[in-house]
Amino acid sequence: MTLAKTPAKPVYVRIREEIGNAILTGQYQDGDALPSVRALASEMGANPLTVAKAYQGFQDDGLVTVKRGVGMFVAKGARSRLAGAERERFMKEEWPEIRERMDRLGIEPSELLSKA
Repeated sequence: MTLAKTPAKPVYVRIREEIGNAILTGQYQDGDALPSVRALASEMGANPLTVAKAYQGFQDDGLVTVKRGVGMFVAKGARSRLAGAERERFMKEEWPEIRERMDRLGIEPSELLSKA
């Protein structure tokens, strides 16, 4: 994993997105160990405190569990909870903008489906 250079988002948010995408795509499954804070920080070129902040957010959301002295693990059902949250965010935040742009450009949903 490497962080995309997106200065509009804080680094810890980009790290959360990277890990979240890895869970959604199945790279990390329920019960899988996540990289240690130090290993991930080194891999991504980030400060360990920033990685810890990203992991803490996942822990607060119940998406990872911590086993003291062992590491962090993907919590049971994390993928389905993440997918549900992403769907909801897409429908509330992204879809209205996409639909508005489609309307401005005169694009019908059937046109998109025929291109798939």
